[in-house]
Amino acid sequence: MMNIQPIHNSADLDRAFVRLEELWAAEDGTSEADELEVLSILIEKYEDEHDPSGPSDPIEAIKFRMEQQGLTQRDLEPFIGSSGRVSEVLNRKRKLSLRMIKRLHEGLNIPYESLMSEAEA
Repeated sequence: MMNIQPIHNSADLDRAFVRLEELWAAEDGTSEADELEVLSILIEKYEDEHDPSGPSDPIEAIKFRMEQQGLTQRDLEPFIGSSGRVSEVLNRKRKLSLRMIKRLHEGLNIPYESLMSEAEA
C-alpha cells in the first residue's frame, strides 16, 4: 500500500529521496513501481517550484561527469544503452528513463536530484 505524502519542505524532500532509493529495484507493474513513478513526479514538482535556480539539467550533469572522469560516449553505453541511444540522450532528442537514471546514479555517482528533472517513467 502506498503511503505518499505531499512534499512541503526540505525534510519532506529528504524523506522522499530516501524512499525513492528504496524503490529503485521495483519491478514494472508492481505497486512499488507505481509508488516510484508518483514519488518522482512529486519530487520534480517540488524542485521546480522551490529551487530558485530552476530545474537541474540532467544532460549538463552527465557531460560534467564525463569531463571529470575523461569518459567518452561509448563509456555511457552500459548506463544508457546503444551508441545511438547515448547520442539521442546527449543531444536532447530522448529523455532519460528511470532505469537510465538509476544506472547513471549507481555507476557514475551522479546525484538523483541532478538526473530527475526530465525523466520519463
